[in-house]
Amino acid sequence: MSGPRQYDSLEASELYCPTCRRAQPVRRHLLLVLPNGNKYEYRCAVCGTPVGAKDDSDASEFNAILAGRRLT
Repeated sequence: MSGPRQYDSLEASELYCPTCRRAQPVRRHLLLVLPNGNKYEYRCAVCGTPVGAKDDSDASEFNAILAGRRLT
């Protein structure tokens, strides 16, 4: 398939929570800053149960840490 990429990255706004037993809003938490990208965990906004994970390929935070810049 060629053509313009419509979606570079998708973010979850709700996921199924096994503790609440229904789809709930989620919050994204940074777990690791790696040389090849970051690892995030999605947690239920109601009870805090981990309900998913995501890896991205944005190494800018890692490079900023190596350069000694503060992350905002």
